[in-house]
Amino acid sequence: MPIKTSKESFAYTPGLRITPYTYIRRTRSLPLKGEILVEKGDPVDFDTIVARCCLEGMPHIIKVAELLNIDTEETMRYLLKKKGDSVKKGEVIARYRSLFGLINKSIVAEVDGVIENINEITGHVTIREPPKFLELKAYIKGRVDDVVPNEAVVIGTYGAFIQGIIGFAGENFGELRVAVSNPKEVLEANMITENDAEKIVVGGSLVTWEALEKACKTKVKGIVAGGAKMEDLENILKTRIGVAITGRENLDFTLILTEGFGKLPMSEAAFKILKDNEGKIAAVNGSTQVRAGVLRPEIIIPLEKGSRRQEKEELGEGKMKVGSIVRIIRFPYFGAVGKVVELPVELNKIETESHVRVVKVELADGRIVTVPRANVEIVAE
Repeated sequence: MPIKTSKESFAYTPGLRITPYTYIRRTRSLPLKGEILVEKGDPVDFDTIVARCCLEGMPHIIKVAELLNIDTEETMRYLLKKKGDSVKKGEVIARYRSLFGLINKSIVAEVDGVIENINEITGHVTIREPPKFLELKAYIKGRVDDVVPNEAVVIGTYGAFIQGIIGFAGENFGELRVAVSNPKEVLEANMITENDAEKIVVGGSLVTWEALEKACKTKVKGIVAGGAKMEDLENILKTRIGVAITGRENLDFTLILTEGFGKLPMSEAAFKILKDNEGKIAAVNGSTQVRAGVLRPEIIIPLEKGSRRQEKEELGEGKMKVGSIVRIIRFPYFGAVGKVVELPVELNKIETESHVRVVKVELADGRIVTVPRANVEIVAE
């Protein structure tokens, strides 16, 4: 029995954003209430500190009675510090001597801090590290659109905006330099030079392992490319990759893949935007969340307010129909881009035995694959 479709059939699905000019807002929120350092309308740069708060120091519990091998009620007798005293790392805080000095045990503080509590029942002493100030930077160059007292700042700017499929490490900013001549060219190690320190280097279809290593040594601020090999990424990150949530990797630079894993030419639209804005300062953020509360890695290039029509900040959900360009965001076709050729109306049974609505996508190599509609997103250009 043939699958029913409609000439006017469409579906609502999330989309990746690629646009040469739009208005972008980013909310910069403190983890707890603190101090806002800017006012509505103030101009800000990428590294302007817009807010700060005080984070309580970590507590460290020392089991004094156990370490000295004494009864808990004797703890106070052997302590050299009292509640409220400041201590330095390595400083002796308790000492036990017996048998004319033949037994001599001492306990030192492992951190700088203050004696916060002495528990005479357990024989435990708590040292609290000094509080730390967390400073929140603007991240993008623009103006303060709004302020939530003691909590958050909204920064707005006109600029070019590109979302990637997956990224690694957090926020950075630097001058854009396009190191390849076209979006299909591979970014090799010899294309990254000492002059690229503090810059964001743009490649084409693939960034090699050697180029990733060179980027670390050169101290670049970011790498943007179409794809990278999974094994190369895991080697440079020294961990297995989880595609659901990223952004906190121990990497010296921000890495953004615009297309996915493997050798995948960067989209013409994204490459053109990056090439047209070479030499400008861009903000990059590799944080990615594929599941609920979707978060995509992004490149923001602040530009002067122009005469172009202002677009909405967020794409939100868009119409997917036959002819739409989509990207598949689940394995086994993760990162593949193709064209929608059919939107069956009826539910289809998938490998998990569930019945879901599907979409048929024609990939670049001519294959037509059927995937759940929830596994694709529109590539908005």
